[in-house]
Amino acid sequence: MLPTLNDTAAALHEGRSSSAELTESALARAQDPAGEGARVYTRLYAQQARAAAQASDTLRAAGLSRSPIDGLPISIKDLFDVAGETTLAGSVARQGEPAADEHAVVVQRLLAAGAVIIGRTNMVEFAYSGLGINPHYGTPLNPWDRASARIPGGSSSGAAVSVTDGMALGAIGSDTGGSVRIPAALCGLAGFKPSAWRVSMAGVLPLSTSLDSIGPLAPTVRCCATLDAILAGDEVADWQPAMLEGLRLAVPTTLALDGVDEHVGRSFSAALSRLSEAGARIDEIEVPEFAQLAAINAKGGFTASEAWAWHRDLIARAADRYDPRVVSRIRRGAEMSAADYLDLLDAREAWVAAVEHRIAAYDAVLMPTVPVVAPKVADLAASDDAYYAANGLILRNPTFINFLDGCAVSVPCHEPGTAPAGLMIAGANGADRRILSIGMAVEDLLQL
Repeated sequence: MLPTLNDTAAALHEGRSSSAELTESALARAQDPAGEGARVYTRLYAQQARAAAQASDTLRAAGLSRSPIDGLPISIKDLFDVAGETTLAGSVARQGEPAADEHAVVVQRLLAAGAVIIGRTNMVEFAYSGLGINPHYGTPLNPWDRASARIPGGSSSGAAVSVTDGMALGAIGSDTGGSVRIPAALCGLAGFKPSAWRVSMAGVLPLSTSLDSIGPLAPTVRCCATLDAILAGDEVADWQPAMLEGLRLAVPTTLALDGVDEHVGRSFSAALSRLSEAGARIDEIEVPEFAQLAAINAKGGFTASEAWAWHRDLIARAADRYDPRVVSRIRRGAEMSAADYLDLLDAREAWVAAVEHRIAAYDAVLMPTVPVVAPKVADLAASDDAYYAANGLILRNPTFINFLDGCAVSVPCHEPGTAPAGLMIAGANGADRRILSIGMAVEDLLQL
């Protein structure tokens, strides 16, 4: 069991640990030549982290604590601006580009809360894949069955492994089509994608400005709730889990259960049974809009069009430095016209209204976060067909919620010792606190 933010903060408060000790432990794991650190972090902030830890311990000795994460080691995805550094976003194509003038807002909020930022975590180049493979900096290996070299999920790959391997207590990632929830599910963590407006994107290198959101990966839903509040600039409240009895939960039968492998299907069904026994009402519903999404996005959707708008100048001068599988997908955006983009905006508005109406009577929507266990890196690296097929399948369910502009948390639902599998609990835009409270209750139930 990984240490939680709350338990670790309590140990600091009671004098059973110090920020300096926690930070040294995280740095030691990150720098262990036998570990994953070289593939997890693209940059370590060892000197700054030690100084921040010392400052935290000094303030705590004086009876001062800035937040529930004061003094706790946290990692940040290589997508967020840090003043004086070029944001590379898991790429080599931006090497030599201008450095950031100031920290991203999310970095500012973490520092103001007293977080000890350990380093920047590796990711899929420019966040454009759900698999976690990076040809430039290596691919952090999934902690489950590491001997078989399985993918960690992406694009926030290093974020997830930084937590599973004790290189950080929590991680901040981004989620455009599942990039927080997918690695959380495949690595056995909780991961939260908020309603996009909740957390500022200022100082974050974009993938799709219409779909991007910023969220945490951590050992528990409660940890995610704490980090989300800090990122959003909210008061960190002692949120209570929802009452499971009487909850109305919807399981979409349209596409969301297609292609589910035996292990994930068994884990998902067992979780539903536990919820039903706890008094929740679970209805299977059709959501035909899910089947329409592929046609709506047939020309590349918001991700390709908006990524192309941002990347076109960089591609013109550095295309040969991109991951070929990433640049080929971005280039699809060049084929979209202004009329295509306006049609897409209209289609999304109608689609969101239809889906929100269909799920309005329910407290949450439940799906497998990812329908399969983590595949092997070698199998996907060797074949474009296998890569794109796995990417589409793994992104499918989380993408529904990004297009909905909703919120969702992934909760581990597998039996201990088996392959990680995630249960996604989702809601419409603005339902963040409700979804987190349901996630806490589900997490408590499944851990009994």
